[in-house]
Amino acid sequence: MAKTIPPATLEKFRQFFKKMNVFMLWMWRLGFRKWLNICPPLFGRILVITHIGRKTGMKRRTPVNFARIDGELYCLAGFGTLSDWYRNLQKTPQVEVWLPGSWWDAVAEDANQDARRLPILRQVIKDSGFAGFAFGVNAYRLSDAELDALTQDYRLLHLRCTGRRHGRGGPGDLAWVWLIPAGAALLLLLSRWLG
Repeated sequence: MAKTIPPATLEKFRQFFKKMNVFMLWMWRLGFRKWLNICPPLFGRILVITHIGRKTGMKRRTPVNFARIDGELYCLAGFGTLSDWYRNLQKTPQVEVWLPGSWWDAVAEDANQDARRLPILRQVIKDSGFAGFAFGVNAYRLSDAELDALTQDYRLLHLRCTGRRHGRGGPGDLAWVWLIPAGAALLLLLSRWLG
């Protein structure tokens, strides 16, 4: 059976993933959403949840790994109730879900009591790429009993789409930024060609 991660190491992982999430969100907003999902076995399947901060009331965005099972979306809060975004969803479960190819309104529902918890959880971890292994959870080899013991603190969420679709793909509101260096490169090439 795999060993549990010491609390100090877990906190370092939490801080690392917070920083990684900032990078992932910028990449998403710059228009690289499909590139972020190009190699799920390695990097995982990634969506962005737009949620409301429980203290500030402001919009927050969190990239998370997910699995699509029987047409439904599931994700995990690997840090359990320590995850700010998870606590935000407990207060306000209405969210926006940015997928690589679509953008939906959804409701986040606790799925920890679902009779299919373990198979769903196993698939979400498999679809999380390196993240599962980073936490010492090999969803390909662990027995159900071992997986259950290691993931007791994890929170499984069902992101139930409510049917209101906003458009194609999650927002890439900063994708226009690439026009600036592309335009500058084009001007430089033209000036050299004409000069």
